[in-house]
Amino acid sequence: MSPTKRHPSPAWFDDQYNNRARIPEHPAILQHWANASAQARAQLAGVLDVPYGADPSERLDIFPAAPMNRAATGALAPVLVHIHGGYWRALDKRDQSFIAPPFVAAGAMVVLPNHALCPAVGIEHIVMQLVRALVWVHRHAAEHGGDASRIVVSGHSAGGHLAAMLLACDWRAVAPDLPADLVGAALSISGVFDLEPLRHAPFLAPDLKLTAALARRLSPACMSAPRGWLVALVGADESEEFLRQSALITTAWRPQVLAVEAVPGRHHMNVLNEMAEPGSRTHRWGLRLLGLGPQPG
Repeated sequence: MSPTKRHPSPAWFDDQYNNRARIPEHPAILQHWANASAQARAQLAGVLDVPYGADPSERLDIFPAAPMNRAATGALAPVLVHIHGGYWRALDKRDQSFIAPPFVAAGAMVVLPNHALCPAVGIEHIVMQLVRALVWVHRHAAEHGGDASRIVVSGHSAGGHLAAMLLACDWRAVAPDLPADLVGAALSISGVFDLEPLRHAPFLAPDLKLTAALARRLSPACMSAPRGWLVALVGADESEEFLRQSALITTAWRPQVLAVEAVPGRHHMNVLNEMAEPGSRTHRWGLRLLGLGPQPG
């Protein structure tokens, strides 16, 4: 049985999951992300649009750790792979470059992968693209100063779902030479862990084309707890359903859930801003998972 709470009204599902409709100021937030991301790409010594596969959508941006940090320690940097949101059907890696500068300054290598978008492809196809991206990162991180044994994945909204899927991936089944713990931890921000309700949201369902069986197969909450650690954050001002999603993964993956927190004063979109705000709990959790900072107090 699906963990979804049934509700008779399609309009209710739209109200719960259509975040752009819930957040009137979303155009200004998207513009802020675009402006801050353009500035980040101009400031950082990034290697952009590196192919990780044959499809034109299979490209990633790499921002190596700050040279002063690498020179000071002589060690390879932990790697943060961040996946953009957009309900698997919108946005681009370039929209979230803004999360990179503070992590680069703290000593991490940051990678932002792209993927194809629904409805041209399905979510399962996107999951497999991100699997290929992580295999590429594991095999090539050292060429850019990254430590392939210290990979953390973060993601926002649909990206939070993909981060959880990568944490749960059976990497040895992907290739026998890969480590079972290729992804050591995931930071999911406003993630979707139960896909069944999305089948009932009219604004979204036609693009996702999820069947009941596929929704269950692609729901982290229906999977066994992974090997690595999960931190799940959600805005305290988000919808009832997004709060339920985070509570649900806590129950499903309890042994491996390091923390689940509702971030005060944040809704579904501006909760991501904290990733780029040193001192915020969200940023500190990222540093903690990367081994670059203490656990948030």
